[in-house]
Amino acid sequence: MLNVWTKSSYSTSSGPDCVEVATPDRRHVFVRDSKNRTGPRLDLTSSAWAAFLPYASRR
Repeated sequence: MLNVWTKSSYSTSSGPDCVEVATPDRRHVFVRDSKNRTGPRLDLTSSAWAAFLPYASRR
């Protein structure tokens, strides 16, 4: 399965905070650092991601 990664609109190419997200299916969300694409990634359930988004949007 090919994951399509989407970069956050709040991330810039020059900033230190670059996040990419992929949704391989309806139940999972992958999160990684776009500056270290071969590094570790977070594998979250869709419900955990949905619970995290309101917190992240306040930052």
